[in-house]
Amino acid sequence: TAGIAIVKLIRGQIPMPKLFPAVPDLASVWELFTAVPVLVTAYVCHYNVHPIHNELKESSQIKPIVHTSLALCSTVYITTSFFGYLLFGESTLADVLANFDSNLGIPYSSVLSDAVRVSYAIHLMLVFPMIFHALRLNLDGLLFSSAMPLSSDNRRFGVMTAVLLLVIFISANFIPSIWDAFQFTGATAAVCIAFIFPAAITLRDPHSIAKKWDKILAIFMIVLAVTSNVVAVYSDAYSIFHKKSASSNA
Repeated sequence: TAGIAIVKLIRGQIPMPKLFPAVPDLASVWELFTAVPVLVTAYVCHYNVHPIHNELKESSQIKPIVHTSLALCSTVYITTSFFGYLLFGESTLADVLANFDSNLGIPYSSVLSDAVRVSYAIHLMLVFPMIFHALRLNLDGLLFSSAMPLSSDNRRFGVMTAVLLLVIFISANFIPSIWDAFQFTGATAAVCIAFIFPAAITLRDPHSIAKKWDKILAIFMIVLAVTSNVVAVYSDAYSIFHKKSASSNA
């Protein structure tokens, strides 16, 4: 994406993109909040910290690993979003891969489009197992808390893997847009995982290690998360129904 955008920029084929969103009315303000859940979802990686921590020889390595991972993710997100918007401008779709269906206006456009698609596909193939591993492990702990470890039961491992994959792929076919999925999962599950659950654990403090400031910060996080959650869900629902009503009137 960056290479294609740079080539078109050098050739003078990219107009000046709009730098700020248009906010003509209150409805547009609510639409701005629909991006927040997507950003929250992009940085939810809490469930992988403990498994990675348990596999480290030195537990002190977990902090630089987390910091490096967040820095790399931020670099990838910013680079992809910047050059994607620079390349497609106002025509940028929620799923940027859909933009590569059209002619890019440069030599070997179809080949480059396929290369970008393959690179994104490889990225998803590498990311999915990490997310799926955490999902399968936590769901197994929720449903079969008293059973033997999942790694020791091949039958349960295979059945749970097959069922989850089937549900995921069927659900993916019925979701109209990946943006809608990220909006609602980010406004609900991601907010809980990223803010509410860690803060609740701090407030519970079973080992009495949390300080007064930690608990105050935890309460603030829960209030902020719940408030942003309500606003995000409302803005997401408003945006979806507003689009449907606008399309039906048209």
